[in-house]
Amino acid sequence: MNQFRFSVAAVANRLGALWRQQLLATAEANFDPVVYLCNYGVAYPDQPFPNRLYAGANRVVPFPGPSALGNDLDALASFHAEHPCHLVGYLGYDLKNQLEPLTSRHPDRLGFNDIWFFEPTYILDFEADTILLQTNQPTPGPWAGWLAGVGLVAAPPRPANVPAVVQARVSRDEYLATAEKIRALVEAGDVYELNYCMEFFAESLQLDPLPAYEALCGHSPMPFSVFLKQNNRYVLGTSPERFLRKMGTRLCSQPIKGTARRGYSPAEDEQLKTALRNSRKEQAENLMIVDLVRNDLARSAQTGTVQVEELFGLYTFRQVHQLISTVTAQVRPGVSLAQVLGHAFPMGSMTGAPKVRAMQRIDELEASRRGLYSGAIGYITPSGDMDFSVVIRSILYNAETQYASFSVGSAITYEADPEQEYAECLLKARAMQAVLEGEVDPLTP
Repeated sequence: MNQFRFSVAAVANRLGALWRQQLLATAEANFDPVVYLCNYGVAYPDQPFPNRLYAGANRVVPFPGPSALGNDLDALASFHAEHPCHLVGYLGYDLKNQLEPLTSRHPDRLGFNDIWFFEPTYILDFEADTILLQTNQPTPGPWAGWLAGVGLVAAPPRPANVPAVVQARVSRDEYLATAEKIRALVEAGDVYELNYCMEFFAESLQLDPLPAYEALCGHSPMPFSVFLKQNNRYVLGTSPERFLRKMGTRLCSQPIKGTARRGYSPAEDEQLKTALRNSRKEQAENLMIVDLVRNDLARSAQTGTVQVEELFGLYTFRQVHQLISTVTAQVRPGVSLAQVLGHAFPMGSMTGAPKVRAMQRIDELEASRRGLYSGAIGYITPSGDMDFSVVIRSILYNAETQYASFSVGSAITYEADPEQEYAECLLKARAMQAVLEGEVDPLTP
């Protein structure tokens, strides 16, 4: 690919302090598709997402669905082997139905594909002092003028988003009753742990996605933030969780299990951190998923290379404290891109254990189709390196049907207190709900 470098200082001088937002707004107005990754300077073990913008598509990967030749992950691997290029896109949760004998019974209200990837026309990496533009085009194209401030017309003021009426698909009483059913399944030995999720939604919503994304990141800046535009469908994502990273032969997955709210004073904040760090219940939930992820990675790994590099790491974000564990392995020679992804997908923290049985129960017990929620968004490089986040803490929006949705969940074990689990779900929901309802989040410390 051809490379062009531009000075960040020069661009900022021309476009002002909000130059990055202006470039994203320009891309969103002029290109389809668009994917923007941002880490907001949030530290993360094994590094967060890069600050990167993908704009325009040279090619969109064709996905025929499962056939005698394999599933759609096999199609992705075959395309990348034939065209070793940059790819960016997503894996929807319902891709599970191609990987295991599973189904999804609920209606699809958002219309995202089960899998979608494209080769971008332009890749912009925002580095410390420069913007690196990569393209297979012979010139920087429109970016040359835009980055020089030539022809970049200031966008007219966007009308404020009209506050939405956010509804819960599941009532509090229904949530508590289902959580008790799951506890009974655990007691009976049907599952050991199940990640039970519920949907919040808004209908007839004329949402301006970009300001909503910026507002969401203002509430909750995260290391795996994503703005994604695919025709009339959008992802406004502030995920704190990595699904899978591959660098050379090294695999890394980082399940999250264990959440506590932030305190309203430094002293209370420290008390909540200490309680989370020492909670035997939260540690047990985290450990169950770590074991599941170890088994998932082992299916692609060289014998004896699976390691837990960090167990119960405590990390603080603006809204919450989280327990994050890091599991690594060395990939076995001959294992394909499709196998690396398929052996680990979907993320165990979003299913429970045993994984297949948990996913069967999820479809029976949850009231909504997950779709893209709890899937993965990320990129693949020409050499086959990759990085994917888990699609959580994300607003999904279909502009054609004017339907917006976000889901939250938590792990239910026999020791779980349904009331506390429900409160944890509301904690995870509050930033997304505040953005859609047009409110300043009163609960942010």
